[in-house]
Amino acid sequence: MPDDARRPLLARDAATLDDLDALVVGCRACPRLVAWREEVAEVKRAAFRDETYWARPVPGFGDPQAGVLVVGLAPAAHGANRTGRMFTGDRSGDFLFASMHRTGFASQALSVRADDGLTLTGIRVTAPVRCAPPANAPTPAERRTCGPYLAREVELVDAGVMVVLGGFGWQAVLTTLAEQGWDVPRPRPAFGHGVEVRLRRPDAGRGRTELTLLGCFHVSQQNTFTGRLTPAMLDAVLERARVLAVGGEV
Repeated sequence: MPDDARRPLLARDAATLDDLDALVVGCRACPRLVAWREEVAEVKRAAFRDETYWARPVPGFGDPQAGVLVVGLAPAAHGANRTGRMFTGDRSGDFLFASMHRTGFASQALSVRADDGLTLTGIRVTAPVRCAPPANAPTPAERRTCGPYLAREVELVDAGVMVVLGGFGWQAVLTTLAEQGWDVPRPRPAFGHGVEVRLRRPDAGRGRTELTLLGCFHVSQQNTFTGRLTPAMLDAVLERARVLAVGGEV
């Protein structure tokens, strides 16, 4: 393999999601993130002191042919960084998967570990940054370094709807789509809960030519505990995503 700093660039040649996942989980391209995810796995949280943490980058999870792709921010230090599955094992994931269950995308309402039997149908979850960052705040440089993984996953899944959780993911997605030839407006559409943006691209040889972005407040505890994002609000976004992906509007 090439040196770690160049590893994400190999993503563009990944033929399948399995190939992409193999690249992701072995990545050590960002020294700050590598140090943090491994430190967290050693120090641990008291509630998980007897568990072995995943402590590696986290691949996307869900239906490989999903009509809806959900894009978050990054793995949680004691959530996906512990369990090895995106949005699994923390309060944010509890909130998200409960909504997916209510809206018919998830087989169960709770996700606690990678082997708990949860399956997703018609939907997939991913993030622009694959390692848990300190203070849940990746740097712009780390987002750019990790960008090829998101770009290739978007191409391979080829979903007609993307639900983007929060402003960080919104900017990452717009950058990725612009680089892939989508007609992202200038100035770029501002993030907001319930914002809906329809995009097109002329090159039909690379997959679909129409795509809808749906903005949604992130499922962080800061938003869900304060009521800024309620279960009904998230359900409404996911129901809208289903209508667009399945109902023929996309």
